[in-house]
Amino acid sequence: MFSSRTLLVLLAIAGLGLQAELWFSDDGYRKTMKLRTAVADQRDLNDSLRERNAALDAEVINLKQGSEAAEERARTDLGMIGESETFYQVVPAATASR
Repeated sequence: MFSSRTLLVLLAIAGLGLQAELWFSDDGYRKTMKLRTAVADQRDLNDSLRERNAALDAEVINLKQGSEAAEERARTDLGMIGESETFYQVVPAATASR
């Protein structure tokens, strides 16, 4: 029916068709590479968010356990002054403008 040469040519054409579909279709190699890149980017973002969460957890524990951290936060964020402290505000000298 088919000679071996004809069968080989048909198999080669089928193989090339499958390769073309693998490389150029919407679900092919390019999409796979884009998804791998997206997964790697998401892992990097997750790692940085894990570090941030760990730092926030440490700060929460410090605020719950020690009063020094709460006092420091009140001073820097709210401008509070302790009872035995004196506040000095240094105002730069105004320059005369003409």
